[in-house]
Amino acid sequence: MLRLERVNKYFFRNSLDERWTIRNLTLQVQEGDFVTVVGSNGAGKTTLLNLISGAYFPDEGRIVIDELDVTELPTHRRALYLGRVFQNTSQGTAPSLTIEENLAIAYLKGKPKGIRMALNERMRAIFRDKLAEIGLGLEKRLKDRVGLLSGGQRQALALLMATLAKPKILLLDEHTANLDPKTAEIIMELTARLVGENHLTTLMVTHNLQDALSFGNRTLMMDEGEVVLDVAGEERKKMTIQELLERFTLLRHKKFAEDRVLLSSS
Repeated sequence: MLRLERVNKYFFRNSLDERWTIRNLTLQVQEGDFVTVVGSNGAGKTTLLNLISGAYFPDEGRIVIDELDVTELPTHRRALYLGRVFQNTSQGTAPSLTIEENLAIAYLKGKPKGIRMALNERMRAIFRDKLAEIGLGLEKRLKDRVGLLSGGQRQALALLMATLAKPKILLLDEHTANLDPKTAEIIMELTARLVGENHLTTLMVTHNLQDALSFGNRTLMMDEGEVVLDVAGEERKKMTIQELLERFTLLRHKKFAEDRVLLSSS
């Protein structure tokens, strides 16, 4: 489904400040995998998602989605295959448009464009049903502008929009990081349900080690642009947060340095 082949990405190339952000990374994600990605600040987690989405191009290597080489495709071309939810609750939705207008944009993504009503009652009925499943009452607010919603409501809407067209790959970039613990729990439960119901291949960057081990079927730990640990199956099911941190220290000969991660694992 997704392959990265010997991918390298540098920042400040050919300058005194040149540094690797992704280093000779080879990764294969199978269809239906739900992969959680953790790492300290500067480990390359978000850069990895940006490379997959086309926000960045690799300096070397190939990126393949569903046997299509997308290495040189820009973001808007890759958007046909991808859904993405960001850490910032202001991204991923259009605040000046209504809830139904935002959903219509997501619903029509990738569909042939012709002479048609952008919104009709059939679509509104679909949107109401989808929103009702979230349980936040948004099905009663279709004509409200998204800018009026709370951060949690906007993130729930962004998640629904990202999955509405059933993308080949869903990218989640710390999408609960700016939410309070209770709202983050609601969004994670919604995430698991939407991923499962739609059988979505998913990569989720998170700073919460408990979420990283509790959700999905595979966990990657990154450091200095490399995947240093890849756990799945029974090994992952039995692994505790403390064991994960100890494995990192053993492999990299240093402590895992990310305050938000350590706080969320206590």
